[in-house]
Amino acid sequence: MGYDIGFSEVMLDPESMIKGRVAESIIEQLFLTCGYKVFRFGMENVLPEVMKDINKGYSNETTKSIRRMPDFVVQDKKGNVFFIEVKFRKNGRFKYRNLKDDDYPYKECYFVVVSKKFIQCVSYEDLRDRGIEVTDKTKYYIANRKEFDLDREVVKQFCGFVHMFFGNT
Repeated sequence: MGYDIGFSEVMLDPESMIKGRVAESIIEQLFLTCGYKVFRFGMENVLPEVMKDINKGYSNETTKSIRRMPDFVVQDKKGNVFFIEVKFRKNGRFKYRNLKDDDYPYKECYFVVVSKKFIQCVSYEDLRDRGIEVTDKTKYYIANRKEFDLDREVVKQFCGFVHMFFGNT
């Protein structure tokens, strides 16, 4: 759902949930506008009934993996498929430690960090192996990810939406 992995929706205040969903919608529409197929993948979309049990406290290794499911699976025109996890961060900060898990099961995941001004993107590998941290000063812009080859003008348009929705938060 775009929050710290390991926390359920129930533990979040309504404002954080709404901001997370807006950020997800912006990223979903960005990829759709750029010609990608987008599939909602997070546990709240794929396994809503299991989510109820997980939120009641039932937990084992399988439920931990389910809880950490990325928000989307996106597919480009060539057929390449990517896991996408969306994170809204008012302060623009995201780092490996935020995963709260050294055994994150989706090693091929890309983390799209939406802040008040920017849309940045780093891979799990960037976080874990390269020690990259996203801040409001870094420039890991999603438009620069060669894997996605997104239209820069479209990305600029969606950065405008980010500023419109989150600029005053």
